[in-house]
Amino acid sequence: MTSTPGSAGPTAGTTHPPSEKDPKARRFSRAERWVHRATAFLMLLCVATAACLYLPELAELVGRRYLVVTLHEWSGLLLPVPFLLGLASRAFRTDLGRLNRFGRHDRQWLAAVRRRLHGPAHRPAGKFNAGQKIFAAWIAGAVLVMLGTGLLMWFTHLTPLVWRTSATFVHDWLALTVGIVIAGHIGMAVADPEARRGMRTGSVERPWARREHPLWDPDRD
Repeated sequence: MTSTPGSAGPTAGTTHPPSEKDPKARRFSRAERWVHRATAFLMLLCVATAACLYLPELAELVGRRYLVVTLHEWSGLLLPVPFLLGLASRAFRTDLGRLNRFGRHDRQWLAAVRRRLHGPAHRPAGKFNAGQKIFAAWIAGAVLVMLGTGLLMWFTHLTPLVWRTSATFVHDWLALTVGIVIAGHIGMAVADPEARRGMRTGSVERPWARREHPLWDPDRD
């Protein structure tokens, strides 16, 4: 092969290596993060106002019972709204489909948790692990039950006394359970800063993704 004039110059034959893979993996879209934040805010407002209504010490400290009741009622009524608005996002709908699918690897993940086994080989997970799927399903069901029983307690003239009494019993005890579950959820988030970063910024480090969600391929997401 013959050379052309100037082919031996300093720039001749210069090649550029292929761009390296981004060290961060995209985990959540902006719409998903806003749905999570809005839902978390309304849920925490519900729990906080409920505590002020049922704990005498907090009730005396806060006062303004009518305002607290109003905040509790409307935050509960608005709780499904972020979810419904999020359905306009394709990424949100896709992740809902993932959360609703429970496969063999999820059963393996739960078995590993019971046996206290750690590591990707013992706890295979896609974008969401089995624990996250169970939490999402439980909290969605709890919100619907809380909304239904809350409406029965709100519109007292529409239902018989026995319905209102039963609704109050279910609402109060489920509220306590929701508070405990949310406290556990927050505790697990505090223990995993990379998971928090993913929900805050939308991206996570690839080594974390490979370790915690080995079956998830963020490049095909």
